[in-house]
Amino acid sequence: MGIECFLARVTRSIECANQLKRRPPLLTRLLQGGALALALCFLPRGTAAQDFVPVSLTLEEAIDIARRNNPGLAAIRNDEDLANWNVRSAYGALFPSASLNGGVSWQGSGEQTFGSLSFDQLGFANQPSFIFSNYNVGLDYQINGRTLLAPGQAKADRVATRAQLADAEANLVFQVTQGYIDVLRQIEQLRVSEQQRERATFNLRLAAARLAVGSATGVDLAQAEVAVGRSEVTVLQTANALETARIRVLQQMGVDLDSPFVPTTPFTLSEPRWDREELYQMGLERNPNLRALRASRSSSSYGVKMAKSAYLPSISLRAGTSGFTRQASNSVSAIQQAEFQAQSSIQNCLFFNDLFSRLTNPLPSQDCSQLQFTDADARQIRNQNTGFPFSFTGQPPTASLSISLPIFQGFSRQRQVSEAQVRLEDLDLNLREQELALRADIATTLATVRTAYQAALIEEQNQTLADEQLRLARERFTVGLADFQELLEAETLKVEADREQIAAIFAYHDFLANLEAVVGNSLRTP
Repeated sequence: MGIECFLARVTRSIECANQLKRRPPLLTRLLQGGALALALCFLPRGTAAQDFVPVSLTLEEAIDIARRNNPGLAAIRNDEDLANWNVRSAYGALFPSASLNGGVSWQGSGEQTFGSLSFDQLGFANQPSFIFSNYNVGLDYQINGRTLLAPGQAKADRVATRAQLADAEANLVFQVTQGYIDVLRQIEQLRVSEQQRERATFNLRLAAARLAVGSATGVDLAQAEVAVGRSEVTVLQTANALETARIRVLQQMGVDLDSPFVPTTPFTLSEPRWDREELYQMGLERNPNLRALRASRSSSSYGVKMAKSAYLPSISLRAGTSGFTRQASNSVSAIQQAEFQAQSSIQNCLFFNDLFSRLTNPLPSQDCSQLQFTDADARQIRNQNTGFPFSFTGQPPTASLSISLPIFQGFSRQRQVSEAQVRLEDLDLNLREQELALRADIATTLATVRTAYQAALIEEQNQTLADEQLRLARERFTVGLADFQELLEAETLKVEADREQIAAIFAYHDFLANLEAVVGNSLRTP
């Protein structure tokens, strides 16, 4: 029930379109028969339309779906995101970079050496283990000609990337359009094949009836049976070609290959009255390949400036500060050292007091008891051994400024400039070559479109004549005025005329799609 309703909707939509817009009667029949044939072939009972592929699919919808789902185009679109980040990175290089480093370390207990002597020999026995922490804050700023020009180069590269994306998208549109047209072509070929089979079956019944009344021979009946078999083979081959064309379109759209659809966009014949020079000017402005080449040329032009920037000086500015902490596993060694230093100070004090007392004019003695190591001193040492990990001892800040002027680098800069200039010159020549090719492509393709249009009109007349000839041959065979061979020849001419008409009509649309791809703009009558 669902398929019958769908077919009715398709037929009504085509009839409404015919009322709103005049089309040649032949193309109307082609669209109606094609829609019905494709629906019968690919819409089994109970099949529901998928969300992202409408069953009644227009060319515009197919192109929109392909833009969203085609994997190749999505991969190229990722390049645009990378180009955007390259622009941000180029601007970020104009600002100074800052760094913050920190760390911790541990040193085990044991005997250590200081030069050729050990700490034990120096009187510092029983060294404990230590744990350290440190930080370092740095500011680094470097500027040169390449850094200053990098944002402009990155933006030019981004424009080139976008132009390449537009070129890839235009190529995808062309491929989807060609595939869509091919589906319509194969639909009509299948319709002609089915009509051929129906006529062959009718001729078989007619030959059998004449054989029954004795006005035909067994050879005529055999020839009719062979014609039916050949028509069956033709139907199978055209159905396979239609399935292949349908799958190719779905592949370009990037969707499920089992998605059923009916192409509903009408492709009408219209006389090509475009002016060749106007098309050329339009192509110069809109051709995706030329636009991509111009964007690449602009990027290469900036590349020459980037190469010449190697002759400019570079400036480097650095500043930083740091700090550290150290904490021992115990304070015994530090207390022992402090006691040893206190005792040494007391002995020195007593020695000088004795020396001062022996002078002719004795000097006042010092109070050596003040140098005595006390429990308060020991507690202070223990309290000071708690700096880890954030009680840093700051180090003096540092700052430096340097200017570098390149003098000689082994002709590498000259080679880079020459390479950039050659690349730019090659793009100029390539651009000129593509402009000449564009003019030639427009001239030849436009002439081909005009020829295809005239051929389609002639083939329409031939098809009408073949219809009349087949009708007359069938009437003559029915009344016994012609043999079956004459009927087969008329049938063959009819099939050839139908197929040549379809080939001429869709050849026109193929060439028109090529012309649109070259010009970079739609030329079809809305």
